[in-house]
Amino acid sequence: MSRKKPADPELAHQLSRRGMLGVAAGAGAAAVLGASALTPAAAQDKGHGHGHGHGKGQPVLPPGRLGVQLYSLRDKVSTIGFAKVFDELERFGYDEIEYAGYTQGAAGAITLPQLKRLARDHGLKAIGSHVGYYDDNNPNAYSFAQNLTKVLDDAQALGLDHVGTASGPFRYGTTVDAWKRAAADFNTYGAAAKRRGMKFYQHNHAEEFSFATDRPDVRLYDVLLAETDPELVYLEMDIYWAFAGQFRFSKTPEGKPAPFDPLRYVLKQPHRYPLFHVKDGIEDIAAHDGYRMVDVGDGDIDYKRFISAVNKTHGGRRDHHWQVEHDLPVDSLAFARKSSAHLHSLRERR
Repeated sequence: MSRKKPADPELAHQLSRRGMLGVAAGAGAAAVLGASALTPAAAQDKGHGHGHGHGKGQPVLPPGRLGVQLYSLRDKVSTIGFAKVFDELERFGYDEIEYAGYTQGAAGAITLPQLKRLARDHGLKAIGSHVGYYDDNNPNAYSFAQNLTKVLDDAQALGLDHVGTASGPFRYGTTVDAWKRAAADFNTYGAAAKRRGMKFYQHNHAEEFSFATDRPDVRLYDVLLAETDPELVYLEMDIYWAFAGQFRFSKTPEGKPAPFDPLRYVLKQPHRYPLFHVKDGIEDIAAHDGYRMVDVGDGDIDYKRFISAVNKTHGGRRDHHWQVEHDLPVDSLAFARKSSAHLHSLRERR
């Protein structure tokens, strides 16, 4: 196994938000691969974004717990392949990865044993994987509903601790009973995963925080939490989408105030949230979601507060995992590099 290298902080300080927006999609890979690095000390002295306590103090990011959702790097995985992507993630200082598929397109075929070995050889722990919930139009779809055994076989072959879905629980509709049915499905998948020594989880988008169509006073996310077994079904909170949900669904369909704080969901049941997506956005009340997605460190979402608060749960054991993500990065490798540098630079205020 190769040794982990310190995070390369260059792009967190060399590339401004405007500079990143001006880079053509996919065009920066060669520049990123060949760029020289600032020292970590120099990077911290420059400071970056948010006003988030850079410099001295305890790191906000728990050691060994920085990951990346490979969906953010899907363009590079499908062209240069997992090996070259993992080379860069190791160099950027990542500890973990979360899969969004196990193929690499034009880079050629790869087996699960090869993929597992490749991650291990780059010092990357595969912590989870996103798989579809259902495809009722395709009985052979690679999803929990259609191919549960295969999904779990593959996750087990990769040595995953968690396997889940980023699909919303909308299979049966948006009523309370519909979500109870979806929760029953999730309990089934969770029980099957638990028998294999894994945890099943669901990753949210904004719509999970909407209201039931037959009970406009009931938030659907609350139905999901209430109807799933906390020992079988876990959650991966996407911080960006949770804050988008907070913006979009702060009132009931009837216009009654219904504010909520995403962090309070986590602090109430921290054991149910082993995984998180760290994703950033610039606040923009004219936008549909209240934010415009940007690279981690370039926006307004206070994930430092989020990470710090969660770290204090479980007696301060810091046993949660933090995956950076951007749905449509301008340059995916630059995004990964910036995100690692920025999060490694965050310090608690003394």
